[in-house]
Parts: sequence; structure tokens; C-alpha cells
Amino acid sequence: MDEGFNVTYIILGGHVEVDKYRFLYFVIILTVYFLIISCNSTIVCLIWTHQNLHHPMYIFIAALLINSVLWSTVIYPKLLTDFLSEKQIISYSACLLQFHMFYSLGGSEFLLLAAMAYDRYVSICKPLQYPTIMSKTTVSILLILAWTLPASQVAVTAGLSANKQLCSFTLRNIFCNNTLYKLQCVISRAQIIHDMVILLNVALFPVLFILFSYVHILKISYRSSREVRKKAAQTCLPHLIVLINFSCLCAFDVITVQLDSDFPKTLQLIMTLQLIMYHPLFNPIIYGLKMKEISKHLKRLFTPAKQS
Repeated sequence: MDEGFNVTYIILGGHVEVDKYRFLYFVIILTVYFLIISCNSTIVCLIWTHQNLHHPMYIFIAALLINSVLWSTVIYPKLLTDFLSEKQIISYSACLLQFHMFYSLGGSEFLLLAAMAYDRYVSICKPLQYPTIMSKTTVSILLILAWTLPASQVAVTAGLSANKQLCSFTLRNIFCNNTLYKLQCVISRAQIIHDMVILLNVALFPVLFILFSYVHILKISYRSSREVRKKAAQTCLPHLIVLINFSCLCAFDVITVQLDSDFPKTLQLIMTLQLIMYHPLFNPIIYGLKMKEISKHLKRLFTPAKQS
């Protein structure tokens, strides 16, 4: 009890030997967080400062990289604080907020990838109509929807969980994800149905739309010239790689939550760290290496022309 208010605290029980390795954990996570911010911000700044990158495809890439930084910021600062604390705890309200941000930004990732797929579909399959269809207004609407739709839907889930009675106060994880449900005494049918609707809206439907778009792109490019096939491969392949990677990580998150009691604690920690470390670093590497224009600007940035 604090100043007349009851505050419920959750123990983050997924940590392994923090007392022994706290400074090692801290240095590793701080280094990774610095790399995530640096790598993603560098490409976003390149897109912002170079006029030839002010096109919908690159704007969506910048939005995706900003989303990765936000997603990491939901987890890393709290994680760093926990490594230096005697107790790894979080208030239930803060846990719900972290849960909300983690899954809403995860949903935004799928919707941004869907917007990219639509952009590539119009560019390759309807090139003459591209400037009209992919106008500044269209891009702005797609970006707004990508961030607001998941946030508003996941907010309902967090709100439903806020008043739930808890039968356990130890979370078998290092941050608040779906394992939060295992603390609740009862999970209502309405909550399960709402979660399924969210999964369909922000994950399954976007993935199906992306696959549908790329199948059409593949058909058109197969019948077209070598130049069109090359353009399709250069611009679509990075998006597909990122989609496959993120989809696998999301499936991995769901599986580990369902089987958390069957996993040794150390293995659970290693798998969770892979989830939060791998993807935010993967995006800037893929787009930096595979997107020709971005790669060109990166080479100029890090290998400036020698003065004569």
C-alpha cells in the first residue's frame, strides 16, 4: 500500500541469475539497444534528407524502422532497469501498458508491410496509375491506419484485463506479453473471441493480402520484360524476407507462451532475448543491403569520396 492506494505488483520471474550476471546482461542489452537506435535512425535520416528517396516505398520503410525503434523502446529501458534492481517487479497497470504497446506496435508491423505490398503491387502492375493512386493523401491514410487500428483494438483487450482478478503474481517472462493471461483466475469467452478478431485483423488478413499481392506481382513480372522482373526482385524480396522473419518470430512468441511451463527457465530466457533482439536489428540490415538506393547512400555516408 502506498499513500492510501493499493498497487498490485507483478514479479517478472523469467530472469536467470540476475545477481550473478546483472552487469553482463546490462552491457549486452544496452549495446544492442544502442545498435537498434543507431542502425534504424541512420536509414530513417537518409530517407528524410535525400530528395530521391521521398517516394511512398521509402516512406513506408522509414515508418517500419521507426516502428522497430518504438517496439524496442517498450521493452529495453524497463529491462535495463530490472538488471540493476534488487527486485524485478512491475506494477500491474504498467504491465498492461507494456502489453498494449508491445502487441499494438507488432500489429502495426504487419499493416505497414501490407501497405508496402500494396505500393509494390500498384507500382509494378499498374505503373501508369501509380502517381494517382499512391498520392500523399493515400500514403498518410495508410500510415495513420497502420498505427491506430492495432492500438485501438489491443486497448480493448488491455481494458478487459485491467479489472480481472489475479490468482498469481509471478510472470514467467522478462516483460509483459501473452503470459499475462496465465495470471488471471478466469479468461472469459468474450476476451478470447476479441483476441481472435484482433489476430485476424492485424496479422492474418494483412499476411493474406501481402501474399495475394505478391502472387499477382509474380504473375505480371513473369510475363514482362527482364527489366520488370529485376525491379520486382529488387524491391519485393526485402519486404518478403522481413515478413517471413517477423511472422516466424510472432509464431515463436505464441508457441513459447503456450508451452512456457514445459521450457527450462534458461532456454525460455534465451528464446525471449532472441525475439526482442533479432528483429529490430534485422530490418535495417536487410533494407540497407538489399535496397539499391539506400545502399548507395549508405556507402557514400561511410566511405566518403577522397579529397583530391
